[in-house]
Amino acid sequence: MVKYEELVALAIKAKENAYAPYSNFRVGAALLTEEGKVFTGCNVENASYGGTVCAERTALFKAISEGYKKFKAIAITSDSDNLTFPCGICRQVLSEFGLEFDVIVSNKKGEYKVYKLKELLPYAFSSSDIEGGI
Repeated sequence: MVKYEELVALAIKAKENAYAPYSNFRVGAALLTEEGKVFTGCNVENASYGGTVCAERTALFKAISEGYKKFKAIAITSDSDNLTFPCGICRQVLSEFGLEFDVIVSNKKGEYKVYKLKELLPYAFSSSDIEGGI
């Protein structure tokens, strides 16, 4: 089983591929499936800003496109001395696949803390909130 220190190290490595010419804020993520497979991602910015994709969603979309939908943890890092948390959109997109998995927020030194996604997104909007459900 992949240890959280290893997941953070993979996120740090993924950050190296970030394309961030506008913000200069590189982010990396490593997503662990319940089956033990890891998908990494980095942020990819775009001049239109709206076309930018965060590292967390890059990793998630790679996993989904390969048929994985159950997750144990995601590690997130950046070049910051501070812990890097997922943005609101990423929290909402991740919540589509459960609120019980671990979110490992880390800094450039590999120091980290672990939260449940539900701690970072209380009162999450879900498919059950849509009239008639999905």
